[in-house]
Amino acid sequence: MKDSYLVAIDQGTSSCRALLVDTTGTIIDIVQKEFTQIFPQSGWVEHDANEIWKTQFGVFKQLLELNRVDADQILGIGITNQRETTIVWDKVTGEPIYNAIVWQDRRTASICENLKEKGLELYIRNTTGLVVDAYFSGTKIKWILDNVEGAQERAENGELCFGTIDSWLIYKMTKGANHVTDFTNASRTLIYNIKELRWDEKICKELNISDRMLPTVQASSSNFGLFNYNNVDIPICGVAGDQQSALFGQACFHKGMAKNTYGTGCFMLMNIGEEFLASENGLLTTLCCNERGGVGYALEGSIFIAGAAVQWLRDGLKIIKDSSETESMAMNVKHNHDVVVVPAFAGMGAPYWNMYARGAIFGLTRGSGQDDIAKATLDALAYQTKDVLDAMVEDSGVILQTLKVDGGAVANNYLMQFQSDILQTQVERPRVVETTALGAAYLAGIYLGIWDHNTIINNRTIDRVFEPEISKEEQVKLYKQWQKAVERTINWIDIDE
Repeated sequence: MKDSYLVAIDQGTSSCRALLVDTTGTIIDIVQKEFTQIFPQSGWVEHDANEIWKTQFGVFKQLLELNRVDADQILGIGITNQRETTIVWDKVTGEPIYNAIVWQDRRTASICENLKEKGLELYIRNTTGLVVDAYFSGTKIKWILDNVEGAQERAENGELCFGTIDSWLIYKMTKGANHVTDFTNASRTLIYNIKELRWDEKICKELNISDRMLPTVQASSSNFGLFNYNNVDIPICGVAGDQQSALFGQACFHKGMAKNTYGTGCFMLMNIGEEFLASENGLLTTLCCNERGGVGYALEGSIFIAGAAVQWLRDGLKIIKDSSETESMAMNVKHNHDVVVVPAFAGMGAPYWNMYARGAIFGLTRGSGQDDIAKATLDALAYQTKDVLDAMVEDSGVILQTLKVDGGAVANNYLMQFQSDILQTQVERPRVVETTALGAAYLAGIYLGIWDHNTIINNRTIDRVFEPEISKEEQVKLYKQWQKAVERTINWIDIDE
């Protein structure tokens, strides 16, 4: 008898991945391929949606072929994805009418300012749980409808579909049969009412977005359609935005449990239970998955640039060839944290939410070198995490005892130790750090009856727990230096630019 598996599709900001997961929850293999990043203008970031689909299909195919797995051995597919990235496509041909506008893209800042001027900021926060920012999908949809000839009319005629990446992949996988999304992705669009679980008519009207182009929203663990591969229908039955998927994969099922994912961006989520709580400290309220794959609520702090800052060291400054080099470079710096990097390349996210901040390096002397800049770039990830955690504690009243971490950067021991130092709390690194993809697989497996939430808890094993090694006095001193540097980057560019 042949073995059975699930496939987790992990569509990220810089690469597409497919993971083969057996019925014990063990990752058997991973296939990954990067795709093109498009930067048409300063502050603009785009992807070719067709390239994403071809790349994602390619790694899925390669995964099965490399492991000699037949389509009928795949019980189900889970999808996790970069959130907020926005695609509008023709309902009949399935062709995008414009490139995907990526979550990092800042071109709609002026649309956001207009919403604020109209006094909609509080309504949007209390309805969607989000702040008015170019980060989210709603203003990106408006930009495409306003700037692609005939798009507005076509949308109103029901000829166009909007979707985040999950919707796009499902549409392609089901050959146009299913135009759907899940609650977690819908909650990142700026046009979804997360209290009433419906698209918000008032905000859609304000942005001139026709409800005829919006996907159907359903639970993260449910039937999203069938992917026919090699004449076998494989159910797509788990979908969640990457950060909510990681929260689920980390087994943060109870109120007050939190995780931080270090990816292209850095995202901390804290489970706040079954009731909506509006942040008073610049955080987002978002939908997450409860232990059954249904709807729960979380506070989220979004850091726009994390792993992307390390990519900048590699591709921009060319001082490293591989991200792993940064650990030894940081260890080489014997003096204190004299250099501070603020990687505000795309503005500042939570809790600052300043679209006009830009990156900067402070504290350089003639003695500063590549190692100092690499170390300071890693430090910035930890400092930004503290910014977010302080806001979460203020909002929720929960003093976090342990931060669960995942994502590629957690392999960096220097970063994890400094994270523990600057938070003055435990940092818990699991043995398997692919919790984002595993979360999607678990959601699919729960729908199929393969697992329950106890399986996820039991599968999670700890690799290492980092404890603070610096004094509280030293931590306060370092954090004040960081705050001083951030203050100088806020509103660096003129609002009119």
